[in-house]
Amino acid sequence: MAVGSARTRPAAQRSASLHDIRPVAYVIGILAVVLGASMLLPAALDAFDEDGNARAFLLSAFLTVAAGLAMTLATAQRRTRGLSRQQAFLLTVAVWAVLPLFGAIPFMLGEPRADLTDAYFEAMSGLTTTGSTVFEDLNDLPRGTLIWRAMMQWFGGVGIVVFAMVFLPILKIGGMQFFQSEAFDLRADILPNAVDAAMELGWLYLGITLACILAYAASGMGAFDAAAHAMTTVSTGGLGTYDHSFSEFSPAAQYSAVIFMILAALPFIYLIRFAQGRPLLLLRDPQTQAFLGIIAFVTTVLALSLILRFGRDIEPAFRAALFNVTSVLTGTGYATEDYWLWGGFAGAFFFLIMMIGGCAGSTSCSAKVFRYQMLGKAIWVQLRRIHSPNGVFPLRYDHRPVDSAVLSSVMGFFFVFVAAIAVFAVLLSMIGLDPITAISGAVTALCNVGPGLGTQIGPDGNFGGLPESAKWVLTFAMLFGRLEFLSVLVLLTPSFWAR
Repeated sequence: MAVGSARTRPAAQRSASLHDIRPVAYVIGILAVVLGASMLLPAALDAFDEDGNARAFLLSAFLTVAAGLAMTLATAQRRTRGLSRQQAFLLTVAVWAVLPLFGAIPFMLGEPRADLTDAYFEAMSGLTTTGSTVFEDLNDLPRGTLIWRAMMQWFGGVGIVVFAMVFLPILKIGGMQFFQSEAFDLRADILPNAVDAAMELGWLYLGITLACILAYAASGMGAFDAAAHAMTTVSTGGLGTYDHSFSEFSPAAQYSAVIFMILAALPFIYLIRFAQGRPLLLLRDPQTQAFLGIIAFVTTVLALSLILRFGRDIEPAFRAALFNVTSVLTGTGYATEDYWLWGGFAGAFFFLIMMIGGCAGSTSCSAKVFRYQMLGKAIWVQLRRIHSPNGVFPLRYDHRPVDSAVLSSVMGFFFVFVAAIAVFAVLLSMIGLDPITAISGAVTALCNVGPGLGTQIGPDGNFGGLPESAKWVLTFAMLFGRLEFLSVLVLLTPSFWAR
């Protein structure tokens, strides 16, 4: 009996460790403290403007820091050098579910005095870098509120880069394990290595942001607008400071935005290698080539449509097509005009590229280019096998063989992706939204793009007029899509919590 008890005790301890959420709470507490401390910047800006909204940010900062410290101190004895795989899944979901609650506090205590539904929607849209908004009359909001929206997107952007490059390959989500050798070699302890990776990625992210600020300032933007839009550009978030998005700014600013939206949607690991003097890795990357090819093709088609159908001049037509195509494809969500008015032909293109997104390991969103490439290669290989049953046709990507587990992950991702669009579109239709609003709303939320299609939630519309239940459905869809679907679903399976 004594021997049996001794043998079973380690197993019980291991099981308890797997179900111990205190290390997760410890990390979230630290992040909450950082988020609360960052609220002092918009507070200072509003104080400088002599706006009473500064008090709301100071109180929000106090509440957030206090809650974060309470979580951190209560769980400090259980922090570990690393996280188990189960804890890593839980952490990735909990961070983007809990932090928006804190980020929403300034919207409720200060301008625009939003209720919980609108405040949480806006904060979720910010931290997931979706860019959908329920706020109106942005021109009249305090600068502190506007910069806080931009800051949340900037925090979410760098967070997503770290999540995509560090956690997803380990967790084998949607084929991302194929890129593990191209990212960082992470094995036993997840968190310490993630910190090292985050430092390298963070410096690059900061450098691109500063360069974007300078480019916007040189194109005629004021300092405030340049800083706010640089943060939402590099994060491919898209929350702006004006109701009419980017139409307020010069052509030079629009071209600058295109450059930095593209940079933010490229694989960050290859951008790091580029900065280290190895540019060919980026130029030879099949993802990058396909991504740039999609922009070139769709821009050309829509520019010709604007010229031939609407009689526009060449440069304005090209700029309008290039800007809005890049914005939607990367999931940024800026707009220079209501492209829904370009007709059903253009609307179909915008709807399709919403579901493509940028490159893996970037701040961009949606399904990602590499998954479509793998899907296409898998279909092509299957067709060759049907044509030549005795032939051997290995599946390769970027001159490397693709493991069957990776292909299964990609196929599983696409099944959940399509099913999720259908489910959320049906839910929104049941609430009472028209078909265009329901379908495009489901897609834009799950793909974290920002504007949908139609007159209500299109590029010239707003999500504020939707029913409260629709806003909660879309809020969950933003979380579901930003975390690549499977990391949320796995938490709902009983086997995940079993010993």
